Amino acid sequence: MSKIRSKDTKPELALRKALFARGFRYRVNDKHLPGKPDIVLPKYKTIIFLHGCFWHRHEGCKYAYTPKTNTKFWVDKITSNKDRDKINTEKLIASGWNVIIVWECEIRHTYKHDITPLIDRISAMLYEQISQKISMKIYEERENEIALVAEDIVEYRRKPKQ
Repeated sequence: MSKIRSKDTKPELALRKALFARGFRYRVNDKHLPGKPDIVLPKYKTIIFLHGCFWHRHEGCKYAYTPKTNTKFWVDKITSNKDRDKINTEKLIASGWNVIIVWECEIRHTYKHDITPLIDRISAMLYEQISQKISMKIYEERENEIALVAEDIVEYRRKPKQ
């Protein structure tokens, strides 16, 4: 298990490269946040976790299998990973972060070819979060009068120098 990488994996590098090409700027593996997230987008108050299907038990995925040897150890290990993920996600959401989870199988075969559908989906999520935070006041016409947005015009007079 010491040979298993926890950061800078091929799928993670592909995701980061594609996000950067789209103009998103991020921090990587911020140890000050719960769970040490893979990608942190501070401008959008969003965190992206890239979960391995085996290590985080992606339900219904062919890569999320249980090894036939030492089964009890693996079940306990993966269950504790899932519990820790849930706690960290709840902590991040409670402190105002948006959390996006990307699974390894979504990128696994596309990082060599075309990752744009996944990046389009993530971009749409980020832009949706931005539009929800922007509040706009709409001023409408009332009885053929346009409502003023700015303050009334005030004349300023200079005080004479003494």
